[in-house]
Amino acid sequence: MLAAIASRLPRITGAGVVMLLTAGALLMLVGLPLLYVVLQAIFPGWSRGELAGAFGLFVPLLSDPALLGLLGNTLRLGVAVVVVCALLAIPLGALRALARVPGGAAWDLIFLIPFMIPPYIAALSWMLTLQPRGYAEQLSGLSASGFLFSFSGIVFVMVLNVFPVVYFAVSRTMMSVGGRYASAARVSGAGAWRAFWRITLPLSTPGIAASLLLVFALTIEEFGTPATLGAQAGYKVLVTGIHERFSDWPIDIPGAAVLSLLLVILAMAAFYLQHWLVTRRSFVSQTGKPAAVAPIELGPWRWPVLALFGLVGVISVGVPILAVLATAFTGTLSGGLTPENLSLRHFEALFANRGGALQALTTSLGLAIGAALLTGVLGALVGYLVVRASIRGKGVLDLLSLLPNTMPGIVVAVGLILAWNQAWWPIQIYNTGAMLLLAYACLLLPYPVRYASAAFRQMGESLEAAARVCGAGFFTAFRRILLPALAPSLVVSMLLVFAIASRELVASLMVAPAGIRTVSTFVFGQFEQGSPGVGMAMSAVAIFTTTALLVTLTVFSRKRLPIAG
Repeated sequence: MLAAIASRLPRITGAGVVMLLTAGALLMLVGLPLLYVVLQAIFPGWSRGELAGAFGLFVPLLSDPALLGLLGNTLRLGVAVVVVCALLAIPLGALRALARVPGGAAWDLIFLIPFMIPPYIAALSWMLTLQPRGYAEQLSGLSASGFLFSFSGIVFVMVLNVFPVVYFAVSRTMMSVGGRYASAARVSGAGAWRAFWRITLPLSTPGIAASLLLVFALTIEEFGTPATLGAQAGYKVLVTGIHERFSDWPIDIPGAAVLSLLLVILAMAAFYLQHWLVTRRSFVSQTGKPAAVAPIELGPWRWPVLALFGLVGVISVGVPILAVLATAFTGTLSGGLTPENLSLRHFEALFANRGGALQALTTSLGLAIGAALLTGVLGALVGYLVVRASIRGKGVLDLLSLLPNTMPGIVVAVGLILAWNQAWWPIQIYNTGAMLLLAYACLLLPYPVRYASAAFRQMGESLEAAARVCGAGFFTAFRRILLPALAPSLVVSMLLVFAIASRELVASLMVAPAGIRTVSTFVFGQFEQGSPGVGMAMSAVAIFTTTALLVTLTVFSRKRLPIAG
């Protein structure tokens, strides 16, 4: 009888076991924090185990002028950064794509560097540069603290952090879609400007719009710049409002949850529109073998264009890097930029473990390695199940793995606090370093998933099928056949996770337990304690370590950077 019943039960395969375990891990890592944010926003007493007063906070909060101010400031900041990014990056990208810009490949490499400078470090660098008796005033007599600590200053700094997103999208899109058809239009008698406005720009519009929506999402999620500059300018946004509700007494957990939910909705809307534009509003602009198109010669405009690229490079890359190095290598800020003030004392203090610097560095490295390993394993399994496995529910796995793209870091931190600060957990990880590991893994999981999914789509299925015919099970085939082929792409994604996790700020500030510091919280703390030199010494180590890792990533992947010509 039992045998008959057992024979009718569905047989659980190795892939099925892996899917169940992977789904459980994703639900704990991604689904649980978001669920707790939603439940806390709906039920104000959820953290106390009460279900009364459902949706009771929505009407009071949504009619609160302070909340409406935060929401309005967030939208205003996002729109302003998008507009300025478009005005700056679209001309630069179009010139790079369609004209023979001197040193084009070098400019692409230079414009990648803002990705390597954490936004909060860039904001602190501009503070040191433009504040009274800052580097700009010492070198040129210019003091622009009034501009920096204002809405315009916040937009200025944030644009310099994110404009490469639009620059690379525009240049790559126009390179791929604009050349052939614009050339055909020119042959048919259209002028250069007419061909650009009627052919190249319309074909590039979906890619441009998608990149601008991505910039909007990145802007409303960014914490470091609004917290650094906005605090002194009196300009508050949703992310800083959420942080205040968790860090200032009395702690307002329900209010933070409602703000977090609003931020998630905004981010999800932006990412959905971006995905919709990329996948459903594209134009087929190449058929058959692509033809090489000669770039336009700039002629007398060569030097003005070169000056434009140089000015943007100096402002976006040169100023922050030089400010970091100047602060790190001068003995005191009051001593100014003089040869007598040059010193290695800040690096000596750093490596002498002043303020727990070495512990912060080793903690960040350890957590970054852990996050890279955890996301690498999950990414490989999710990628296989989504692309290769013929099992139900894999679409849910794909959704869960990519959901962190739409979850701002501060929302992940709030969700983790709400989910794991519960007495009924058999193992208490709240207020331990494991919270940081979970936060990093949740935020950065999409990178390994996307790399692994792309790699699996490029692999043939014959070797795996042959292994199964020879009697190999799922685990043997995965370990002996698929994993070696997947390894290059997976290692690249894990290096990227390591580089980002080693400098992450907002989750570190929110969930790091007392006594545990990371690189980002150490830098933030040094500025608050009036020791910017040591903080910038640590920043220099972080920036150049990240740069070296990204160069290693590029070499290891055996691919060129996304640079043409």
